[in-house]
Amino acid sequence: AAGSRSALDVFTVVLSHGRITRSEIAARTGLSPAAVTKAVRPLLAAGLLSERTNTAVQIGAGRPVQIVEVVADRRTFIGIKVTAERVVGVCTDLRGQILAEHEVKLVRGTEQAKQVADTLPVSVGAMVQAVTACVAELSRGRAPTALGVAVSGDVDRAAGQVVFSPLLGWRNVDLAALIEDSTKLSTVIENDVRAVTIAEQWFGAGVGIDNFAVVTIGTGIGCGLVVDGQVLRGSAGVSGELGHLCVDVDGPACHCGGRGCIEAYIGRAELLAAARRLSDVEVPDLDELYRLAHAPGGERLRDLLDHSGRRFGAAIAGLANLIGPRRILISAEGFDADRFFGAVLRQTIAQQCFGRAGEVELIARELPFSEWACGAAVSALTEFVHDLILGPTGTPDEQADAREA
Repeated sequence: AAGSRSALDVFTVVLSHGRITRSEIAARTGLSPAAVTKAVRPLLAAGLLSERTNTAVQIGAGRPVQIVEVVADRRTFIGIKVTAERVVGVCTDLRGQILAEHEVKLVRGTEQAKQVADTLPVSVGAMVQAVTACVAELSRGRAPTALGVAVSGDVDRAAGQVVFSPLLGWRNVDLAALIEDSTKLSTVIENDVRAVTIAEQWFGAGVGIDNFAVVTIGTGIGCGLVVDGQVLRGSAGVSGELGHLCVDVDGPACHCGGRGCIEAYIGRAELLAAARRLSDVEVPDLDELYRLAHAPGGERLRDLLDHSGRRFGAAIAGLANLIGPRRILISAEGFDADRFFGAVLRQTIAQQCFGRAGEVELIARELPFSEWACGAAVSALTEFVHDLILGPTGTPDEQADAREA
């Protein structure tokens, strides 16, 4: 271990950029050239970084440029995204690049119980078994360093506990310990949206940006926040629950136990249920909803999408007004939110933003489950990087904050 905050800062910058000069490292970290050299030395000795001289480019009095880069294949990490029906796993290298993918379906009871399975909590034992099977497949020919598992809901990363997951029907499940015992891998449990946000901060749309947000829409609506360079966790580990922002205390019941949450109006299941009521036909998925809305006679469904887009846009504008992010990444599971909600989404955001909050950059893209799993792997990766360089010191909350610094 290099044992210094400077070494952690340097390694984080090189990880995020993959290949970078020493002078660029100094500029991005604020360290002196001598401090960069001191920080890089033990990381080179550990085989995590490599360095080469670019004689084609020179600085100062004819000195060649030193290029520092990550030895990406030095370590591998496994990430798992769990759902009520399956687990999706990936194996990544030290730069978060996906090397392999695998999926395992959950066993949710007998055929006779299938009709009520969706109303029952997911078996913790079945989940651990599925995760273990997925890890075994992804570990073939590899020796992964650590495992990350992304779970929806209130997750206490430091304690390795799923405090409350409405989607899975779980309360106070010590998931990290159970999975570690089964897989024999050091395991990090993280909220799924926060895991994606960490991955974007290190390797994606958030690289080099101190204030940004990730908003996800699918089964529910999630939000990960980075404020002044720190992933926001909240005093009790609950933050960014945009989907459970109440817009009407007398509104429809939400699966969280509250009423009138945004998620109770525009989650995937809620949109499809509303579409079925309006069209009196089976609407199996969002693709079919979009097709019917834009077919002749689809006016009522188009109105539904427009109204949902306005509600969603108002929520995102509220987020922009609250924390003033430079960029918001809007990620949808299996569909294009821009296309689905049309121009009304961006129009509402522009209309409802206050002052310069409206300068926020919006990026919309689909989010496959492999990216959620990659976020879990990067959560494990960040824990490894922190502990390798600084050691597991401080309180659990201090450790979590430092890993995401």
